Amino acid sequence: MPGRFLRPKAKVLPDEALIPIKNLISPAPNQFTHELTRTQPFHYAGAQVGTVPDGVLPANTKVALLVYNGGAYCWVVDGQGLYVEIEYNSLRKL
Repeated sequence: MPGRFLRPKAKVLPDEALIPIKNLISPAPNQFTHELTRTQPFHYAGAQVGTVPDGVLPANTKVALLVYNGGAYCWVVDGQGLYVEIEYNSLRKL
């Protein structure tokens, strides 16, 4: 019938699908310092040897570098306010 549409069945996502509140910055930045040179896995609680990444940021994502202490990893925030740890050598300064 015209004017009708089908709705998908509602589905509750598991707790693992939630972004921890400490990893969201609001308001999200609108100015960025770096861009990702390649697709980059990220971690919410910090990278540890043998841990599975919490997600992936695509190549060319613009981010603001917030914390870098000279090691292999740094903390960045993207345009949606996602605050995560990634490999520092995946960044290109804008």
